[in-house]
Amino acid sequence: MMRVFNTTGSCNPKLHYMVNIEKKLAQIKQLIDSGAYFTMNRARQYGKTTTIKALKNYLVNDYVVLSLDFQKIGDEEFASADLFCRAFIRHLLATINSRKSPIQGLDEQTLIAMQHAEEDAAMLPLSKLFAYLQILCETAEKPVVLIIDEVDSATNNKVFLDFLAQLRGDYLNRDDVYTFQSVILAGVHDIKNIRYKIRPEEEHKVNSPWNIATNFKVNMSFSVDDIKGMLHEYDADYHTGMNVTEIAELIYDYTSGYPFLVSRICQLIDEDIAGTEKFSNKADAWTNAGFTEAVKMVIREKNTLYESLIGKIINYPDLKKTLSEILFTGRDYEYVTINPDIEIAAMYGFIKNEHNTVAISNRIFESVLYRYFLSEEAIDNKVYDSALSDQGQFVVNGRLDMKHILERFIETFDDIYGDQSEAFIEEVGRKYFMLYLKPIINGTGHSYIEARTRNFKRTDMIVQYHTEQFVIEMKIWNGPKYHETGEKQLAEYLDSYHLDTGYMLIFNFNKKKERSIKEKKINGKILIEAIV
Repeated sequence: MMRVFNTTGSCNPKLHYMVNIEKKLAQIKQLIDSGAYFTMNRARQYGKTTTIKALKNYLVNDYVVLSLDFQKIGDEEFASADLFCRAFIRHLLATINSRKSPIQGLDEQTLIAMQHAEEDAAMLPLSKLFAYLQILCETAEKPVVLIIDEVDSATNNKVFLDFLAQLRGDYLNRDDVYTFQSVILAGVHDIKNIRYKIRPEEEHKVNSPWNIATNFKVNMSFSVDDIKGMLHEYDADYHTGMNVTEIAELIYDYTSGYPFLVSRICQLIDEDIAGTEKFSNKADAWTNAGFTEAVKMVIREKNTLYESLIGKIINYPDLKKTLSEILFTGRDYEYVTINPDIEIAAMYGFIKNEHNTVAISNRIFESVLYRYFLSEEAIDNKVYDSALSDQGQFVVNGRLDMKHILERFIETFDDIYGDQSEAFIEEVGRKYFMLYLKPIINGTGHSYIEARTRNFKRTDMIVQYHTEQFVIEMKIWNGPKYHETGEKQLAEYLDSYHLDTGYMLIFNFNKKKERSIKEKKINGKILIEAIV
């Protein structure tokens, strides 16, 4: 049976095309060898469960690995320490005695004693559970590693805090008691911060029950080389003749290596694009044009990852404000991890640290967020309504007429907002151009803001329509000298996109300004400049 790309559940190398994560496993093993306790917290669908399953096999020669999933312990079983301890033992024994993959190297008598304790009517406190766990670690043939996946499902329960405190206590006393070689807690949330949910009193905020954790610095995103390795395996099966390096670089450029997005784009090309009228076979699909089609599809689809992201925006109004300012105003935020808003945005996967400045994690997320924010703005917006009525005139023989779009936009914008102040334009001018463009390219193209040029004075917007790209620099008029510098920068910047024509949208607040659109040639490049 041929393997497939997988975006639901954990991946199996026998069934799925996967990135080789052995280097990442080796880095994690180094932490375990050193006796570290740590949290593997990453955003949704970041490959945590797949990594844990691979890690179990990777460690099998050196450790006894007990890998539990707290989703299998119900909320009601966190109601008391007694219920939790019984549920923990049941889950642990079921894992150890699994018919498919039983765990070897543990003392049978200790396991029997634990089962009797779980079945006994007498109270089973955490202290007794940990007494058994100490004996289990003492009598095991190899050092014992405990992994708990989906630990988020427990973070709203005080019993879980007490469980962490017991783990911490044994860790601090491991010169005197037998305990786990390493404990790994996997989930979205950083377990060090669950104190905010369970113990809001000020004195508890510093004394986390998991302050023993070592920082987990293993990069779980995929590099270009990682993606290339996976594509080489695919091409060995299907002989598409794709340019593996080019496709891998394109995927990375748009996803920044976010595991779900990498696999999803590949899956769409393989299963949804290949075999269509436009891309009749896999060789046609694994091209720049096929990739572009996949990007359009992944931006517009509804999936559990996007639903989770939007849910967080709704639940955290300050997060929504921060993201909106990054996207539309070009405001720079220093990447300060002790800032709660930044911490939350990073934890849920919205942002990354780019040279100590906050940046949206990847182009796909950026496009999805733009669609979300602009869809809210589009309701009862005159600029959007005008574009809806104009949209039929901007596509000629399947090609986008960007010059004409700029001509109509400056007319529309000047008619509606021409008397507004500079402060108003700085806040919303770029947003309104994106709103105007949205119904024109919707369904056929997409756009994003180039992070390298996003700031208060200059923003480059990249529009992809079919396989054609347009670079539009949006800027505030700041005098002729600054304008000339901007022209030269744009002309140079076009080289990186292998384009001969670029566009400038300039917001000018001089009362004597003249609304216009003109063409210039700078350093061999054609610049079409629109002044509003």
